[in-house]
Amino acid sequence: MSFSLMSPAFAEGQPIPKKYTRLGENIFPPLKWTGTPGGTQSFALIVEDPDAVRGVFRHCAIVNIPGNWTELSQAVDTGPEHAIKFIRNDFGNARYDGPQPPAGTGVHHYHFKLAALNTRNISISDDVGAAQAWAEAGKHRIAEADLIGIYQG
Repeated sequence: MSFSLMSPAFAEGQPIPKKYTRLGENIFPPLKWTGTPGGTQSFALIVEDPDAVRGVFRHCAIVNIPGNWTELSQAVDTGPEHAIKFIRNDFGNARYDGPQPPAGTGVHHYHFKLAALNTRNISISDDVGAAQAWAEAGKHRIAEADLIGIYQG
């Protein structure tokens, strides 16, 4: 079975529902994955919009997702009972910020990328942004699964 990522909220290549955007409730969409590769100790996730006017825009990054997890729930919590860590996105927030493409910029493609990692924990300081955290996760990547949703600007 290949490593794959899906969402109960939207299908591959289909529109992301408004509730998961900054124009709606701005909550994290539920994600599920299957086919976790052997040797996986943790996961990292990034959400990127490569269609942004000024280049790739990162809406969310999460590291230290436990390797035995198979999903992130809607509005995933980062309370003390969880090991996961949200990294500062390009809005400057350490959380998920959904799509909000500028009007008139057409369809934007939002890439949800999940990396299976061969390390349990990535130490990232609080001043690190999503791009740098994803690059650090890449040093430990075993496999990557992705899901693309769209939203119209």
